[in-house]
Amino acid sequence: MTIKSSVNPEQGDLAFTRESDRGIIPEASWAGALSFMRRRETKDLTGVDVAVMGVPFDLAVSSRSGTRLGPRAVRSGSSHIAWSNPWPWETDPFEQLSVIDYGDCEFDFGYPEKVPGEITAAAKAVLDKDTALMSIGGDHYITYPLLRAHVEKHGPLSLVQFDAHTDTWEDEPGRIDHGTMLWHAINEELVDPARSVQVGIRTHNPNPMGMNIIDAIEVHKTGPAAVAEKIRAIVGDHKTYVTFDIDALEPASAPGTGTPVIGGLSPYQAQEIIRSIAGINVIGMDLVEVSPAYDISEITAIAGATLVNDLLCLYAASPSGQR
Repeated sequence: MTIKSSVNPEQGDLAFTRESDRGIIPEASWAGALSFMRRRETKDLTGVDVAVMGVPFDLAVSSRSGTRLGPRAVRSGSSHIAWSNPWPWETDPFEQLSVIDYGDCEFDFGYPEKVPGEITAAAKAVLDKDTALMSIGGDHYITYPLLRAHVEKHGPLSLVQFDAHTDTWEDEPGRIDHGTMLWHAINEELVDPARSVQVGIRTHNPNPMGMNIIDAIEVHKTGPAAVAEKIRAIVGDHKTYVTFDIDALEPASAPGTGTPVIGGLSPYQAQEIIRSIAGINVIGMDLVEVSPAYDISEITAIAGATLVNDLLCLYAASPSGQR
């Protein structure tokens, strides 16, 4: 029920005043209560297909901190693009699905050892309502407790990971580290590495733990279409979780992150790969590692918000998104 795709604001404070969870209603980008893409903010999941949840956690970073402010920054970035249907997708999640902003996952930072369980519990509360979850971090550690919740509902998953780092460095049980989240996930058999793939990798790791890797050089040399074809062949029709670390992008396009690595993907490459894998069976998604303290003119926040939109479109185009 799109009212009109227009830059002219027609209603204010849509986070509270929106009456329908479908369609696009323009609101001034510089004003109003923030919510992702000006969706209604609510904890009521009645009739909701997708909940967007912030996970403002950055106690697991190994370099520059600040991703706890990522969800707020991505919501702010989304205000610049919320007037339009997602371009150039034919699938529009905001028309096809009921999408709301679920607010942020709550936890006590004074007990960091309890945070993983609190993230899993928050995700499980959403998934138990048969609502899909799009999470915004926060550092990349959050993917591990989010995977726990999704696997409890769906069983072991394929993972499509956009990242500069493999995040499979060896660790110890109980440690909280954004560089080892996948080591934990694979050891707990949450993820099937043979049916999973990492895209954009450009750092060394002696033990990729059986994950398929399409490194940044291969992306640049072969192009998005070839990369997408390879991803499709790896994940097949298996239920798939997609995680996008913003440092997968070239730092010139996304400086606002804690562990930037040059030589990354362009926004076009990342978006075109996502568009070209439409139809894989996506059941959950996250975008992580936006750290606004290092951003310039909100370019990382806007890139993050746009990629979240793309992931929502990817979900809407998937078998699980046909509601």
